Amino acid sequence: MKVIVIGAGIGGTSAAIALQRLGHDVVVYDQMRENKPVGAALSLWSNGVKVLNWLGLTDEVAALGGLMDDMAYYDGKTGETLCRFSLEPVTTQTGQRPYPIARADLQALLMERVGMDRIHLSMKLVGIDDDGSQVTATFADGSTDTADMLIGADGARSLTRDYVTGALGLPTIRRTYSGYTNFNGLVPANTDIGPLDQWTTYVAEGKRCAVMPVAGDRFYFFVDVPQPAGVPYDRSDGAAPLREAFAGWAPGVQALLDSIDPAVSLNRVEIWDIDPFDTWVHGRVAILGDAAHNTAPDIGQGACSALEDSFALGILFATNTLGVEDTLLRYQQVRTERAGDLVLRARKRAWETHAFDVAATQEWYEQLRTEDGTGIIRGIVGNIVDSPVNLGGGIRV
Repeated sequence: MKVIVIGAGIGGTSAAIALQRLGHDVVVYDQMRENKPVGAALSLWSNGVKVLNWLGLTDEVAALGGLMDDMAYYDGKTGETLCRFSLEPVTTQTGQRPYPIARADLQALLMERVGMDRIHLSMKLVGIDDDGSQVTATFADGSTDTADMLIGADGARSLTRDYVTGALGLPTIRRTYSGYTNFNGLVPANTDIGPLDQWTTYVAEGKRCAVMPVAGDRFYFFVDVPQPAGVPYDRSDGAAPLREAFAGWAPGVQALLDSIDPAVSLNRVEIWDIDPFDTWVHGRVAILGDAAHNTAPDIGQGACSALEDSFALGILFATNTLGVEDTLLRYQQVRTERAGDLVLRARKRAWETHAFDVAATQEWYEQLRTEDGTGIIRGIVGNIVDSPVNLGGGIRV
């Protein structure tokens, strides 16, 4: 079977590998000109890592992942330790250590495994036609390609999603602003910011400033500033908005801000998501990843959920024999509820973290002062154990 995948991000390339491992002929198209993903890194929790293990990338992913042994929250203004605890229970309860990992490194690994001769960049999708036996993709340069199935992993503004919903007469899916802007990047690891093996988070005033270790003696930083959508920003502004937002914050935060080199690694992203919906498939066309369940990053499950899509797609095409359309409908059936639940969990977490309900956020800050890790670990594991990749392997405590 020939498969067209639109999108060479984490979801698209992992789906391509899953289908290649079944012997299918897969070709990937993406409108980007080079491997330059939005976002410096990502937190791969145990469910996401397990999918990559299943794809045959266990050792490679372990080499790229940061060793994150502990987690701590600090008062952003004073630097006071609110709580600190080991993340080992996440590993023991789920069966796999989580890894923060530089997004470009992971994407390069996945693209290499797909095969660069199977990936075509600078190819913008402009049209899809499904005649019932084959699917034809049309690109902006006028070229076309035809296959037995098309998978749209083309992101939050997915044209494939618009095709699927439009073909069924459904309204266009609109994105919802999550209420904050995220700045992220990579900086040299520095104990003035936090311990080298720790997920360090400073919180106050509904703002968050955090770092995670990734390979290469680097920290992945992500900094959230609640603000309306559309606030002007120019690349020449660099980290100036962060200097303003975090003026007077703790020394660890200032050490991070001092480490940021905007010319090397600084991204600014307004955070949006989409309401869960259950129409991911039409005929021989399906969507996955952000195209299907664009998720706020507040529980670190966006990329993991895309990897779960790829796992489900691979398992279903390996085990079902009633044809492409039937198998895609089964994929839709097994994925929409789980992915939608993660969208809503992330939305709820964003609401609490960013002081959209000031009283709730203040209550959370006070709870952190007495947290021994049990509650937070329960939440992290709770996001993981219902993953289809676990097959009953998660342990609730």
